[in-house]
Amino acid sequence: MESGTQAFQQRSLSVKLWPPSHGTRLMLVERMTKNLTTPSIFSRKYGLLSNEEAEEDAKKIEELAFAAADQHYKKEPDGDGSSAVQVYAKESSRLMLEAIKRGPTVKDEEIADKTSIHETVFDISGGRRAFIDAEEAEEILKPLREPGNSYTKICFSNRSFGLDAANVAAPLLSSVKQQLTEVDLSDFIAGRPESEALEVINLFSSVLEGCQLRYLNLSNNALGEKGVRAFGALLKSQNNLEELYLINDGISEEAAQAVSELIPSTKKLKVLHFHNNMTGDEGAIAISDIVKCSPALEDFRCSSTRVGTDGGVALAEALKTCTRLKKLDLRDNMFGVGAGVALSKALSLFAGLTEVYLSYLNLEDDGAEALANALKESAPSLEVLDMAGNDITAKGAASLAACIASKQFLSKLNLAENELKDEGAILIGKSLGEGHGQLNEIDMSTNAIRRAGARLLAQVVVKIPGFKLLNINGNFISDEGIDEIKELFKSSPDMLGSLEDNDPEGEDYEDEDEDEENAEEGNELESKLKDLKIEQGE
Repeated sequence: MESGTQAFQQRSLSVKLWPPSHGTRLMLVERMTKNLTTPSIFSRKYGLLSNEEAEEDAKKIEELAFAAADQHYKKEPDGDGSSAVQVYAKESSRLMLEAIKRGPTVKDEEIADKTSIHETVFDISGGRRAFIDAEEAEEILKPLREPGNSYTKICFSNRSFGLDAANVAAPLLSSVKQQLTEVDLSDFIAGRPESEALEVINLFSSVLEGCQLRYLNLSNNALGEKGVRAFGALLKSQNNLEELYLINDGISEEAAQAVSELIPSTKKLKVLHFHNNMTGDEGAIAISDIVKCSPALEDFRCSSTRVGTDGGVALAEALKTCTRLKKLDLRDNMFGVGAGVALSKALSLFAGLTEVYLSYLNLEDDGAEALANALKESAPSLEVLDMAGNDITAKGAASLAACIASKQFLSKLNLAENELKDEGAILIGKSLGEGHGQLNEIDMSTNAIRRAGARLLAQVVVKIPGFKLLNINGNFISDEGIDEIKELFKSSPDMLGSLEDNDPEGEDYEDEDEDEENAEEGNELESKLKDLKIEQGE
């Protein structure tokens, strides 16, 4: 018995489970935010928190749980911290349940105030994210009954309409449709069976058919081809659209084709967003037909849509007609070098481009160089350049540096998760040496940068008035280099991002001699916190 006690004491001395690392605490906040915004039996009853409110609550919950657990640990300073971890998890769970039972802070009764202040906008999205029944629809849509109202925009987002509530809304929408110019039906059938959702869409579509809209948002409805075609009556009657949003709608190849077929004219279209869909190459070709017929397009987003080289080339060709483009977002697709080179030929035509997002496109050096060379000769007012995660090395950095040097209005530069190393970082840093007074944010994290490259970047940005954030985390900066950089930022520490994931030892981050204490702490905390759920007790 005595030897067992000694072994336990020795383990207590070598393994410290409390306090948790900063990264572990952030991980818990992220997990709680996700839990608080995920539909459940609780959210049905109490309402679903918005992402912003959930994140704020999660931070407060974590701080309170940490304080309680830390107080517990201080009473048992000789323990290994495992009981403190249990208190941490239990308190987090209890406080989460309280937050959900409290519900959103914005209540339905505040909606009437909102609409009375902005008499041209009727917006019910600020209430609980929950199903709306016929009785509630009668009450909440009452302002639409008022004779002579001047609503030109309606927003039904964030409330899920079943057929009973839709039947209440239909005659009210019909009464105001001739005065409507903006309609937001994003996330308005969440959780409904497909058959009911399609009936609701068909009803809203037929009622709104013929209204002349400049703005239409159908995002977050998991439409697919069936949903798009259910909106056919509304879409076919639109000749003056300036903004169209189909974000997170399950837009497949067939659905994209349906959109292309149904909209009669996009000559006035200025904004077109297709983010987070399953479009693929064939779908991108259908979207390119829309783009090709949209000469007024200023803001085009087709990010996270599973588009490969063929689709990327088709989009690039179509974009050549959009010479008024100001913002282009094609992030997180599988373009490859070929599509990158094709896109570079279109970029050379965009004199008014101010924001370009081309991260995670598998561009490699050749694609990145082609794009950088094109941008150097165009887009004189470029403010945002994002080419993160493209396997760009020091070879490609030379063209990037020449491009960046010519962009005197650049405010944000993101080259994270490439392979620039010191040579590339120094080239980029030197390109920012003069005339970049608008620059306020640089992300060069995870680029295998060491002391020399990191130091030069720091020396450059500390001299820029109004600069806000340098992120060089996840690199291979030595301890001495870290000290030098912190010294440079001593009068403005908030300008330097976290260096928590920096690895001074270079690429040996899986070294078998890794600190055992930290490894055991991380494993133990992860096992206790990863399955954190809301307990259903009162």
